[in-house]
Amino acid sequence: MIGHTVPMPSVLRFATRLASRTWFPRVVRRLVPVDRWVYQRTRGRFSPLGGRWLLPLMQLTTVGARSGLPRRHMLLYGRDGADLVVIDTNWGDPARPAWSANLIRHPEATVHLGAEEFRVRASVVTGAERDRLWAILVAIWPAYPAYTERVGDRDIRIFRLTRQP
Repeated sequence: MIGHTVPMPSVLRFATRLASRTWFPRVVRRLVPVDRWVYQRTRGRFSPLGGRWLLPLMQLTTVGARSGLPRRHMLLYGRDGADLVVIDTNWGDPARPAWSANLIRHPEATVHLGAEEFRVRASVVTGAERDRLWAILVAIWPAYPAYTERVGDRDIRIFRLTRQP
């Protein structure tokens, strides 16, 4: 919920401070393959980089924009009602993450959330709705504003992932 006054856990405060450092993305990117492997092996019950104990993480399987092959990505997400929300900050890197281009080209994807797996359709959110979702995402991961400073002129996309039947 936005506007809550629940204090941020100290581990999240510490992680947020680290995330604002320029070296942080290089370190975390090296850990992502391990995180993805553990997440798959535990059927979504555990994620070393987040999961239930720190941050909400999911695995998103997209179709490669150029290759047409399945691509798996571990992403932080927020919730907006029944929909999931993700943001393409790419840890503050000026280059856009590949999964973002994949969703633009092929908006149908699969979400692995814990032991649950379901199909979604992605759409880019703009305007006042984007601002509202930005606030939800920053409440989850307060380092996002630091990332926006590092991406330069690149706009940061926010995607709504709507469950499909």
